[in-house]
Amino acid sequence: MLKLVEDNRGQAMQRCAWAGEEPIYVEYHDTEWGVPEYDSRALWEKLILDGFQAGLSWITILKKRDNFRAAFAGFDPNVVATWGEAEVARLLADPGIIRHRGKIEATISNARAWQQIEAAGGFDRFLWDRVGGQPIQNRWASKAEVPAFTPLSEQISKDLKRAGFRFCGPTIVYAFMQAVGIVNDHVTTCHRHAEVARLAG
Repeated sequence: MLKLVEDNRGQAMQRCAWAGEEPIYVEYHDTEWGVPEYDSRALWEKLILDGFQAGLSWITILKKRDNFRAAFAGFDPNVVATWGEAEVARLLADPGIIRHRGKIEATISNARAWQQIEAAGGFDRFLWDRVGGQPIQNRWASKAEVPAFTPLSEQISKDLKRAGFRFCGPTIVYAFMQAVGIVNDHVTTCHRHAEVARLAG
């Protein structure tokens, strides 16, 4: 089902049902989700947060995102890559984030893997070259049609793991691809589908 909403002129419009009614989730849906992201650091941040989401709901992460940013030095991978056990212990004691040792340690090693990819040609290009620099414009009529993963997300997952990344399975990677606009998975009746498509340029 789609969620019926009204725009600022009081006219009825629709959005993807998963956005629900919580303001933080609606705002995320209406302003961020699916918007093409081309900044290497921002792409890394989103992939890390999607890794923390594993086994949890995205809204749980979204509500803690500011805490995560503070705890992880603004998600600067060049800073995080220098961390060791002292920082892991600090993060495990931080109630504002998800205190999961495996995910915290993976974030540090993923920062080092990001550095290698970035130096070799750019993390942004590593991802966007897979789609020729242009988002895939899907045309799903309902949420039921949207896949959990695709052959492309499986391939990117394999390549990330080969490069040293962890917590980046095909489902996590596909959720990441949706969030950063590598694919436009707003359903066609959502008011954001056409708006996001226009951003592809």
